Amino acid sequence: MKGIVKQIPNTLTCISLAFGFYAAILGISGDYYGAMIAILIAAVFDFTDGLAARLLKAYSPMGKELDSLSDVISFGVAPGMMLFSFLDKLLYSLSWNDSWLCKLFLLSAFAIPVFSALRLAKFNIDTRQKTSFIGLPVPAHAILWSSLLVAFSPTVIMYKESYSGLLFSRLFMDTPHDILLIGLSVFAIASSLLLISEIPMFSLKISSFSWKEGKLQYILILSAVLLIAFFGIIGISATILLYILLSVITSHKVRKQGYDS
Repeated sequence: MKGIVKQIPNTLTCISLAFGFYAAILGISGDYYGAMIAILIAAVFDFTDGLAARLLKAYSPMGKELDSLSDVISFGVAPGMMLFSFLDKLLYSLSWNDSWLCKLFLLSAFAIPVFSALRLAKFNIDTRQKTSFIGLPVPAHAILWSSLLVAFSPTVIMYKESYSGLLFSRLFMDTPHDILLIGLSVFAIASSLLLISEIPMFSLKISSFSWKEGKLQYILILSAVLLIAFFGIIGISATILLYILLSVITSHKVRKQGYDS
């Protein structure tokens, strides 16, 4: 019985990996909404495996390595394949899609899985990241990109109708595809660099119910509810951007309370 209990966290990690693999399949096939849902489910199981390990005291070196391998698939490969498919559709709609320079934009999608793997490897050997993070966590990065691509997807597939709750879909339907191609490629590289940056990011885990201790987390949760309620799926992307902004603003405090302590 004790052996079965110890395998619960690893089982949850494997479920997260399975959903990440499914998200990758959906992403490369152009089902961005389905891929986003699968990534969100993977993120839930990724959170619960660590929680289960702490509650059951079922830590293991294998679990640590398995968690990182799962995260590479769920939060690196899956959003990377989504972006690759997205950019490929944009390229197909351009008159200069036969140009070798045009094909180079597809390489920006490779930045997401590559830098995600670097981020996870760095996290495993960095003893400073006990109560906070250094650099953008890979699940947050994956959620940012998956929700962003869903919000932009009416532009790519050129449907006349937009997804329910996507306030800005009409705006992006009128955006020239070459502008989207360049903008998303640059943003993919920039956001991927945040993964391995030295910017302190506060932990999303609420360790105390007091306002003083969990102020940043409570502000982010409340903002997320409001942003998603008013702006739909693009509000998810906005929440991650707000998380980055709050972390940058309060970086000195996070550094003092986190890995410098």
